Amino acid sequence: MAASSVAASELLQNMNKHISILYPKASYVIRRISTSRQRSDNQPQLRVKSAPQQLVGVVGLEVHAQINSNTKLFSGSLVRFSAPPNSLVSPFDASLPGTLPVLNTRCVEAAVMTALALNCTINRTSLFDRKHYFYADLPAGYQITQQRRPIAVDGFLAYSFLGGKKRNQVIKRTVSIKQIQLEQDSGKSLHDDLRSQTLIDLNRAGVGLMELVMEPDMSCGEEAAAAVGELQLILQTLGTCQGNMSEGQLRVDANVSVHEPGEPLGIRTEVKNINSIRYLAKAIDYEIQRQIAVLQKGGTVRSQTRAFDSKSGETVPMRDKEGLQDYRFMPEPNLPPLIVYEDNASLPDGIDACQAVVVQEIREALPELPAVKRERLNEDGLVEYFEEVLKVTKKEPRKVIGWVTNELVGHLKQQDMSVSQSPIAPSALAELLELQETGHISSSAARRVFQEMWRSPGKTALQIIQEQDLGLVSDTAQLHNICQEVLDSHPDEVNAIRGGNKKVLNKLMGLVQRETKGRADPVLVRKIIQEKTS
Repeated sequence: MAASSVAASELLQNMNKHISILYPKASYVIRRISTSRQRSDNQPQLRVKSAPQQLVGVVGLEVHAQINSNTKLFSGSLVRFSAPPNSLVSPFDASLPGTLPVLNTRCVEAAVMTALALNCTINRTSLFDRKHYFYADLPAGYQITQQRRPIAVDGFLAYSFLGGKKRNQVIKRTVSIKQIQLEQDSGKSLHDDLRSQTLIDLNRAGVGLMELVMEPDMSCGEEAAAAVGELQLILQTLGTCQGNMSEGQLRVDANVSVHEPGEPLGIRTEVKNINSIRYLAKAIDYEIQRQIAVLQKGGTVRSQTRAFDSKSGETVPMRDKEGLQDYRFMPEPNLPPLIVYEDNASLPDGIDACQAVVVQEIREALPELPAVKRERLNEDGLVEYFEEVLKVTKKEPRKVIGWVTNELVGHLKQQDMSVSQSPIAPSALAELLELQETGHISSSAARRVFQEMWRSPGKTALQIIQEQDLGLVSDTAQLHNICQEVLDSHPDEVNAIRGGNKKVLNKLMGLVQRETKGRADPVLVRKIIQEKTS
């Protein structure tokens, strides 16, 4: 059965309306490798010999998390997604001469809070640097970042996922976090292929980012997806990043290589700007297999920056990375060292406590983290209840989670009861879910049965179904007649469907369900109505 930590993670995310962490599809053996990216780049290219050992993947991540702040990192411009192009751009964002950066304290506090949640060491003094590169959406010709001394270092992120042949084994892993640094985001380039031109939108330029650098401690896409999913949940719990990947608030670069165990690391490629957890897993797994195939054919892996094509499911080359790019890092002359204080007692004379960043105050304000909440769920018995249901039902675990968190927890909260006081035992809920899964009742009827089971603990689901005649209508001819009666009495809706308004179909399906008291198979009803209105 699903082990409790992962089950609780799913329960927690469902209850908090967070994005579900992707379950793995297989079990993997993890080999921890701790090395810098420069070492990986400088390794000789790995060639396959006559009798190679099994090649394994090595994965490190760089995660760019947009800080949840009303204004940008160094200017007072507002941060808002999908605003009209170039409508949120200050003179500093546009890099006009004479403009100077003013550090946003909220962004610093968010970085410190995130670092504390990820078990990092906070540097009491950190420095800002200029990273030079030239691109149209970077008007200054450099990015302000923290290369030499970031705000936090040496943390770790614990995560877990399901593996094994039956996906019922919990695999716990920890990935080291090398550093967390504050930096600016760039603008956005909008390529118009039709007119052969590129348009620049600087609304995003200067938005505050936290870059989290994860060491290459992972070996496959599912691990990376689980780690990023856990990180996303932590950031959302803290409120330091909304984590909406579809809006670019969480973007991932994956550094991928393969090697024979015990041999030097292979040449790595970097898959840039992945904005979906599902695509992250697919991109990494594809890239590992691509590199293995290249080496097994006697070729060499080229050091490249690549992109993931979600339509083809493949990574495609963007540019070669022959040697280390010279970003000409230099200290940022317009920003003094960033100093944070351990507690109010360490504040120097003359420093306003309201304007200083005090680590102890942020530590005390930390909310209950997901790992702690999972443990509490375990203690409350909710996860154990969930696992007991899974033992005697074939229903998909995610659907069981929905029933536990929505129906069971909802009723428990209404009556201020604990899980142990539930009038519906796990075996009784499992019986109900099995009846639904095998097509004996519809989902709406199953909820009615659940409510009756709650009111009458002595009755089984099957008894209630038989007493109230809630079983699915299995007579196809009867369903055809009911659907025809509904269609005949609603000619306007029929004409609307035939005119292309498919949304009206749902209304007619609802009317059929009303006639059958929720006992009609919705898939069959939809098919019948579509046939009769085509």
